Amino acid sequence: MYQVIARKYRPQTFDEVVGQAHIKQTLRNAIDQQRTAHGYIFSGPRGTGKTTMARILAMALNCEDGPSSAPDPQSPVCQEIAAGAALDVVEIDAASNRRIDDIRELRESVKFRPVRDRYKVFIIDEAHQITSDAFNALLKTLEEPPDWTVFVFCTTEPQAIPATIVSRCQSFAFRTVDLPEVLGHLQKICAKESIEADDDALLAIALAGDGSIRDSLSTLDQAIAACGRRLEVQEVRDLLGAIPSEMTDRILSAIRDTDPAAMIAVADDLVREGRHPQHFCGELIRQFRNLMVMKVAGAESKLVAATTHERAAADTWLKEYSNEDLVRYVQILLALYQDLQNATQQRFRLEIGLLKLVYAGRLRPIEEVLSGLASKGAKPRSAPAPKATRAPKAASAAPVQAAPQPPAPPAATGATAAPDPAPATPAPPAAPTPSAAPSNAEPAAKPPSDSPAAANAPKADSKPDPPPSAEDEFGPQVIDVLQESDAAFLVDALRASRVTRKERVVTIRTSDEWETMIELNRTTLEAALFGLVGGRPDVRIVRDDGESSGEGGSETQSAPPARPSAPDDENELHQRALSDPGVLEFQNRFEGKVTKVLDLRNQS
Repeated sequence: MYQVIARKYRPQTFDEVVGQAHIKQTLRNAIDQQRTAHGYIFSGPRGTGKTTMARILAMALNCEDGPSSAPDPQSPVCQEIAAGAALDVVEIDAASNRRIDDIRELRESVKFRPVRDRYKVFIIDEAHQITSDAFNALLKTLEEPPDWTVFVFCTTEPQAIPATIVSRCQSFAFRTVDLPEVLGHLQKICAKESIEADDDALLAIALAGDGSIRDSLSTLDQAIAACGRRLEVQEVRDLLGAIPSEMTDRILSAIRDTDPAAMIAVADDLVREGRHPQHFCGELIRQFRNLMVMKVAGAESKLVAATTHERAAADTWLKEYSNEDLVRYVQILLALYQDLQNATQQRFRLEIGLLKLVYAGRLRPIEEVLSGLASKGAKPRSAPAPKATRAPKAASAAPVQAAPQPPAPPAATGATAAPDPAPATPAPPAAPTPSAAPSNAEPAAKPPSDSPAAANAPKADSKPDPPPSAEDEFGPQVIDVLQESDAAFLVDALRASRVTRKERVVTIRTSDEWETMIELNRTTLEAALFGLVGGRPDVRIVRDDGESSGEGGSETQSAPPARPSAPDDENELHQRALSDPGVLEFQNRFEGKVTKVLDLRNQS
């Protein structure tokens, strides 16, 4: 019967074990100095030599000339141990002998001396499978065993072994085998088996083993069965499901050219070829990781496990991407790999992940964006807003001197001013109330007696807002759009309110009862305003009492009642912030809004 390569070339001495130099040297010294422990824990990844090392330790302890650190593999005792036929070397599979009754049986057999050999060695494989009760039953025996007994626990999960067991044994952590050592071991076996193999083909097999000697040898056996006595890199890569270099180039080209259609075509080809999406994603992560490391540490870095062809292809792509780009791509692929692990629609998830790679290339560093905004914000301001906000103060002082003047000119020129009877009639009501003029006579900001506009000055009931302008006509535009969307209640609320606009800031002044209606329909309102203002609107709802409410805590339009002069100051500060070119550019670029403006002069 055919014997697989992993069993045929299983090491029989410490020197034949690939890697694990720190463990081999320690065990040799312990045997030579006669300081062998009664309990060992061999832990580490699969296929790194844990059980093999335990068997070699049993050979070294029981060989005819021993104990010896260099046992003879051809001796009858060593051959029996290698074949698993030795009576005094007991191998137990803890996965199927994990109960307390099995450990009790083992504990009873410990009391008897070896039949022939010097030591009775118990090799317990997959030791982490033993139950906690079974481990507790073994504590006393493991702490004070007979002089002829040695325990070796082999496990891939050392954290599952109780601390009480670990404290009674010497622990050795096996490591994954370095790629050059795996590659050299494969070359030796191919030479013994008369197999012709390309270096890149053996490298692909070693990479598939992922640091495990047993996995690498099993893959080599499979490659020989598939390809015969000649192993070529392309055939081996196809057998292992590795990504063809042409497909990697297509993916990198689609990212560079920002071509989502080409990336979707790659995903479609993968599905048509029957490739597993998660396996493909893992291979792609390795490719991008190699690019990232080569970008940082150099194209010839030993940290990169790649074939000669892959290194040559990587040189052409390293110039196209920055370190930040490659790190971002690896993060996206890692998230995609985890997402594919439990995804039901793997093709859909794969397409989304690959498109993220394309669109991630459009991102710009935030430092670059902010530096560009800073340069634009340094330009001189063309139209500062504070003058418009302080206009009502200047207008409130003028009516004090202008109010007594309108009655006199009509009386002196009553005969000659026949065409002006209308301006003369509203003048007398303004004269009897001179005391009220400073508070509500703001419409008479410019009341010269010879101007026809002075006749309209008595309209003093309006609020201290700027005079009507083109901004005040924004309300009808919003209402027209909302009427088309059949939002009757919101239309009624806006008709009872005053709507103004400055850039993308839309201010709605309304009463308490209509404010709730507008807040409940904010989403509909913002959707209607999106097309009118050319982007995401910044909606501010201001009640008649001056309090403001908006999304995310929009800026307050008036100050607390304890400071009468604060509303103008804060309004001025707000307008200055919104009119800054850098702020406007930032809002347009990121579709954001200013939620709060702080005066740093008042900060301590």
